[in-house]
Amino acid sequence: MYHARLLQRAVHICYETGGVVASIIKIGERWRAQIRRVGVKPITKSFGTKSEAERWARQMEAKIDAGDYQAASGTNLATVISEYRRLRESGGREVLDTSSEHYQLACLARWMGELRAEALEVEHLIEFAKARRAEGAGPYTVNMDISKLGTVLRHMGAVLKLRIPDVVGQARPTLAHFGLIGGGGKRKRRPSEDELDRICEWLAAQSASRTMRRMPDLIRLTAIIGLRRGEGTRILWADLDEESRVVMVRDRKDPRKKAGNDQLVPLIGDALEIIQRQPRDDARIFPLHPQTVSKAFTEACRALGIPDLHFHDLRHEAASRLDEAGWSPHEIKAVTGHRMDVHLDRYINHSAVELAKRPVRRRD
Repeated sequence: MYHARLLQRAVHICYETGGVVASIIKIGERWRAQIRRVGVKPITKSFGTKSEAERWARQMEAKIDAGDYQAASGTNLATVISEYRRLRESGGREVLDTSSEHYQLACLARWMGELRAEALEVEHLIEFAKARRAEGAGPYTVNMDISKLGTVLRHMGAVLKLRIPDVVGQARPTLAHFGLIGGGGKRKRRPSEDELDRICEWLAAQSASRTMRRMPDLIRLTAIIGLRRGEGTRILWADLDEESRVVMVRDRKDPRKKAGNDQLVPLIGDALEIIQRQPRDDARIFPLHPQTVSKAFTEACRALGIPDLHFHDLRHEAASRLDEAGWSPHEIKAVTGHRMDVHLDRYINHSAVELAKRPVRRRD
């Protein structure tokens, strides 16, 4: 404690006398050097070795003492991201707080918001990727974060008249080499009927509100027709055609179109009956917030000790069930809304038990 107070006092004196303070800190496998001085914005840079960090710190101290260093000014990344959100909103494409894009932008601002956009370096992206990995994000998720950063910098550099380097393009080879970014692996997790029954029973017992009591039926509907959580909570009673057994799902996800992707979806199996038994006390059939749906599903799995199961896995389950039932890819896409076979293939996971029941086809 005594030594700590001495250190604090020494730093305080150094600031009062206008001296330069350099700190060298090890973060993960890298060394971060930071230079601080009254009237000069802190300067930070990371290195692979302690000696490199110390050498750079001595050089920067000498420059500051000699008056050769001018503190850099400019727009930080947090401001660039904020302007990107504002521009999207003014153009009619607001980044909703329920979207994965919102979370990506928030992560980028949280970890790198204070950095000058024009001074971003590869090492900054490496540190960001390591931090995200430490939070539990996989290579594919980090890759999506980095891609979003590239989109923001590419568009806002021109709008804000900033000279932003192609730091994302420069960093990608290194990030991929060290496994910090990568493609999304095909997820194979499917819920068993017992797991679905237990989750629905737990939610029915826990739900105090009339709205939340619809969660079990939303889960069962999703496992049949593969709606995304936002689609399931967005459909209206006015979109339902009970006589034809179809429902209009509006603004389905499409990488080439951001809005207006409305699709009539057949209500196969028990889907129509599930919808018909919902209370008609709201314009929406399932008046729930998408994030509430995910949170409730996760809480149920945690409480029941069901590992590694996400609400989105129900969409995989629906596609897989239809494929096992002998539906063609074109027929399955009419239900799930996938645009291309290659995207649908990622959602189909065959059950070995179900395949074992199929008769072997013989050639005549």
